[in-house]
Amino acid sequence: MRIIFFGTPEFAVPSLQALIDAGEEIVSVITQPDRKKGRGHKLSQPPVKEHALSKGLPVIQPPDIRTSWFYEELSGLKPDIIIVVAYGKIVPPALLGLPPLGCVNVHASLLPQYRGAAPIQWALINGEGKTGITTMLMDEGLDTGDILLTEEVIIDEEDNAHTLSRRLSQVGASLLVKTLEGLQNKLLKPVPQSGKASYAPPLKKEDGRINWSSSAREIFNLIRGTFPWPGAYCYLNGEKLHIIKAKAENDGLKGPVGRIQQISGNEIRVSTDEGTLVITEVKPEGKKAMATAAFAHGRHLKEGATFEPV
Repeated sequence: MRIIFFGTPEFAVPSLQALIDAGEEIVSVITQPDRKKGRGHKLSQPPVKEHALSKGLPVIQPPDIRTSWFYEELSGLKPDIIIVVAYGKIVPPALLGLPPLGCVNVHASLLPQYRGAAPIQWALINGEGKTGITTMLMDEGLDTGDILLTEEVIIDEEDNAHTLSRRLSQVGASLLVKTLEGLQNKLLKPVPQSGKASYAPPLKKEDGRINWSSSAREIFNLIRGTFPWPGAYCYLNGEKLHIIKAKAENDGLKGPVGRIQQISGNEIRVSTDEGTLVITEVKPEGKKAMATAAFAHGRHLKEGATFEPV
């Protein structure tokens, strides 16, 4: 099949590589424009662009995918199908109707749960025990298209958004190949989504703010779901502090919320509305991540200090 591939972040790279390995004809790779990153504001290429160029594939980075020029460009490529994996923008109706086999999306949730831009992050923040990958035929709605295939993935206790994304990207790549085989062989019948839908909107920086009046488990899930961006953060003695690693202990203790109850070894134990959050790695604003022992020593931190409330 002649395939046009839409994708941008690292999550989409395994799917692109899986298509290459399967011997599919990728006539173009569409990805977001290069962005300025870091303190030096240097232009950075999207991971999909880097990978596509390394494999000799043609790349287009349109600033706007809704122009007549872009439609005509893709129409001239005569694609049989368009594959979309974490592209980052909504594909307009004109492009959805362009290829004869339609547009197939690889989405990182078990639809209709967690429709939207950040399904991995919100599944972790909400404390889900499982998630998965869905391949679907795209329509004009937000992740509302008919389902082709799904595969369930158990969320590990130690998973964060980074590690879970890496695992799901591999599952997505494998499921994409199976989906294309099923479509080519006419063995797949799209099935309408059923059940209660939920949504996973893009994360904002303020979504990472820790509310110490939450339970230790809820804070732990926030830390997992917001790593590496925007990161779970709080304030201590006026200093912004990101919590990188922690664990929740359901020890029955309650409050006073946000108070450091104990500093021992490499652990800072903080009381919450329910249970204790045990912090082992932090990142002060503008500095590198460090063990809590080094942070506590450098700040002359004492038991009884209290994190600022929201």
